[in-house]
Amino acid sequence: MPRQPLLLATVCLAALTINLDTTIVNVALPSLATELDADTRELLWIVDGYNLAFAALVLAMGSVSDRFGRRPSLLVGLAGFGLASGAAALVDSSAALIALRFVMGVCAALIFPTTLSIIANAFTERRERAAALGVWGAAVGLGVALGPVTGGWLLEHFTWHAVFWALLPVAALAIAMTLAFVPESRDPDVPPLDRAGLVVSVAALGLLTWTIIEAPEHGWASATTLAGFAVAAALVVVFVVLERRVAHPMLDVTLFADRRFSAAAGAVTVVFFALFGFIFLITQYFQFARDYSPLGTGLRILPVATCIAIASVVGGLLAPRLGTRTVVVTGLALLGTSFLWISTLELDASYAQVIVPQMVLMGLGLGLVSTPATESILQVLPPARAGVGSAVNDATRELGGTLGVAVVGSLFSSLYADRLAELLDGRLDPATLAEAEDSVGVTAAIAAGSPAVADALGDAFMVGLSAACVVIGVLCLAAALAGLVALPGRVRAPQGRPDPAPGSGSGGVESGELVG
Repeated sequence: MPRQPLLLATVCLAALTINLDTTIVNVALPSLATELDADTRELLWIVDGYNLAFAALVLAMGSVSDRFGRRPSLLVGLAGFGLASGAAALVDSSAALIALRFVMGVCAALIFPTTLSIIANAFTERRERAAALGVWGAAVGLGVALGPVTGGWLLEHFTWHAVFWALLPVAALAIAMTLAFVPESRDPDVPPLDRAGLVVSVAALGLLTWTIIEAPEHGWASATTLAGFAVAAALVVVFVVLERRVAHPMLDVTLFADRRFSAAAGAVTVVFFALFGFIFLITQYFQFARDYSPLGTGLRILPVATCIAIASVVGGLLAPRLGTRTVVVTGLALLGTSFLWISTLELDASYAQVIVPQMVLMGLGLGLVSTPATESILQVLPPARAGVGSAVNDATRELGGTLGVAVVGSLFSSLYADRLAELLDGRLDPATLAEAEDSVGVTAAIAAGSPAVADALGDAFMVGLSAACVVIGVLCLAAALAGLVALPGRVRAPQGRPDPAPGSGSGGVESGELVG
């Protein structure tokens, strides 16, 4: 099909636009902290407002695109995303920016599953589809790469508002390409929206995220925090019960009985937990602790982003030959090792000799997991229901990212504040010290005229960064061990025709499948 390369380029540009937004905003966090007087909790919400809306709605939006058409859904999502980004460039308060980040997240939730379902319907042969998903994964990695560099360059020459203006022409180009190259496809038999499941899932994820982000303020062992965790857990149980009972659930929880689906979804959640948490901290490390410019920060993140793009393509090519388990477990092991290595980082460590190798190892690990795990999820559902599988894949990405920013950011905030208070007690008046504990940006401003405060900032920052990286590293290694047991081995599928739908033959498994 001659239009396939142009179709693939279009959906990859749409996916790149969403990821460009995430990384552009992360590089702008120090500027937002200063110019909008945003503390660490507000910065967490600026990032996670987008991630939370994305994660909470992406399952429902996958069904919407299946029912009403993938082409119009992509057009509506891109148009709304561009308009909300333009509005975000006009605000002058952190509260308004957080609100618009939620709107952008809603639009991204419509865009992302649509891109994957378009690929699943256009590329039906497994190796062809795996290659297309590899290119799609590379586009996601390219978004990670271009965001920091583009955002850094814009911040060097303009104010933070420019990072949102810059998304408008990208969204406009994606809309034009969608009109020109993406054919219509839909599933006329998709069931009606599960409204009860949607409401309960949004409430559970929203409460969990709020509890984690606000925990440093209330205290991790406070009644408010413990009650938040308890109610969120209860809502998850209610959600599972509801989905088992309704005729047409938003999420068919029985899909998780298929290990290709559940283990792959878990792997995607873990790697994006790691990536989003890392980016949230590393942009502040480079700008606040190392005093690099925004552009210098963006350029220094390029190794990890470039390696994600390369390894995504390689992982897509290797998975059909070596098996999902081999590729994904290797990636998780590399990822976990890289974070444990980063946890030993010194404040003044050499960028070229220490930080670059760490980022290369991290990027290779993440890329090797992303594409094979995504392809494993999509194999479970037939192309007509690709929106559901795509939405689950995207939901796991955004759920991991949302919790990554919330958990890593909150853990860092708690440890940073405790260490800073210990080091500066008696050196700053109580009111100033309290402001410094709440915001790394405030501490950095004070440090400009005080070597003692500068030393304390560096020390406290590295305490928080090290602990966060240990948590991420252990989580990734635990996921690798789980993958050895749960992920499927190599599949020998006949070439030239799509994999069977689940439930055909012997449980949807071809004869000749090798499952270790």
